[in-house]
Amino acid sequence: MTNRLLFLGLALALAAGCKDKPANSSTSADAASSSAKPVIAVIPKGTTHSFWKSVEAGARQAGKEYDVEISWKGPLKESDRAQQIAIVEQFVGDGVSAIVLAPLDDSALVKPVHEAGAKHIPVVIFDSAIKAAPGTDFASFVATDNRVGGTLGGKALVSILGNSKKVVLLRYEEGSASTMEREAGFMDVMHQTPGVQMLVENRFGGATAAESEKAAMEMLDKLQEADGIFCPNESSTAGMLEALRKNGIVRKAKFVGFDSSPKLVKALRDGEIDALVVQNPTKMGYEAVKAAAMVIKHQPVQQRIDTGVRVVTKADLDDPEVKKLVGL
Repeated sequence: MTNRLLFLGLALALAAGCKDKPANSSTSADAASSSAKPVIAVIPKGTTHSFWKSVEAGARQAGKEYDVEISWKGPLKESDRAQQIAIVEQFVGDGVSAIVLAPLDDSALVKPVHEAGAKHIPVVIFDSAIKAAPGTDFASFVATDNRVGGTLGGKALVSILGNSKKVVLLRYEEGSASTMEREAGFMDVMHQTPGVQMLVENRFGGATAAESEKAAMEMLDKLQEADGIFCPNESSTAGMLEALRKNGIVRKAKFVGFDSSPKLVKALRDGEIDALVVQNPTKMGYEAVKAAAMVIKHQPVQQRIDTGVRVVTKADLDDPEVKKLVGL
């Protein structure tokens, strides 16, 4: 009930033109540079992976089209929940017009989102869910259908495996709702496929490619035995790829990864990766900022916006749509 009242208060404040705190009263540097425009703070999970750079490009494109100022800031490491919470709190204190957030943790970021709502600052959640309700605790959820993405990855791997189906799953990080959904979708397919033997299914790689590479190195015996490998995001895929290369077993097992980057796309073209499950991060950033801008301008928004996902193989890389999707 409390959450519903918070969101109702937010909506009433917007309908009244947010008279208690004008959108251009932000004290952030970006707001000061363009005080006539509403300021939308976009907070990714991190800032180093190619995925987030594409999200930023889409966010800034929407900012131009909807005449809002984008303030982009995220934690350096995708495991630093405390830093991401501090960033949200900073923007709430600055009085930005709206916040667009990709939560690092589905539980830890709930309180900061409620705090934003209490200050009549609308929030759009993107990429990864939190344990709260769109339309009540926040305005809209913009993301890939991650369960479907994991299912597609599982089906892609099964389709290229032979009679022997010994499989390794290297997970990403506990608390990340998006990758947990992908892992669950993948495991659904494994459980439904006769003959699959999971050699590893509960090992977490960590927030960076280096951490995932280390985790992969520590289960080298299982990788040498594996017929198939699945990783649920860019950093786990990149870390696994490096471990396979360094141990001379790349191409030994069928390898399906998730997300794209120049490095991963090259590995796909070279046959080191057999398939990539690819999101549309540019669209995700664009749609998330668009939704926030519409809320600011008192326009209705969908509570759930699906930005799409597909499997890409080497054979697909000359397709113009795929080229655009993976940045070729």
